[in-house]
Amino acid sequence: MNANGDRHFPAALAAAMAVRLERVGEDGVDFEPYESFLTADETTEWFRAWTGNGELSGDDFRVFGQNGTGGNAAFWLIRRGRELVEQPVVFLGSEGETGVVALDLGAFLWLLADGFGPWEAATSYEPDPRWAPHVDRELAAVAEQFAPDRRASAAAVIAQATQEFPDFDGTVMRLCR
Repeated sequence: MNANGDRHFPAALAAAMAVRLERVGEDGVDFEPYESFLTADETTEWFRAWTGNGELSGDDFRVFGQNGTGGNAAFWLIRRGRELVEQPVVFLGSEGETGVVALDLGAFLWLLADGFGPWEAATSYEPDPRWAPHVDRELAAVAEQFAPDRRASAAAVIAQATQEFPDFDGTVMRLCR
């Protein structure tokens, strides 16, 4: 990631994050979007702290938001030669939670529309009994506008992402010191 590179969100992500910014703390979804991607230096600093490995860079991630405890949501740049919007969306939590939560931006938009944030998707095996997802009509309109061909339930989005990248946790944990 170029420290001086474009930190602006793609239009679809910007539209969804604008809706999320209005709702932080109101809908039970633990996700606080940033207004732009973290810089290369900020991403590297975060990834080194998260892994405890000072030899790594954050070049494989574009961080765009966090949950209330500081876990980050990011695009994982694993698909070489593909556009940012075609990269999987991942979550790396402050307590070591990891997960590929969507195969690409289009799927992520539908995950949000179905009432999930990155943390809820990554930890769906341990749902908080006080929280229940609710379809968000405004986010569904964003998803319909930008990714009508990617429509899927949150469960399907999470299952597809997990199926394509079953070893994400292992990949990340091997980098930790």
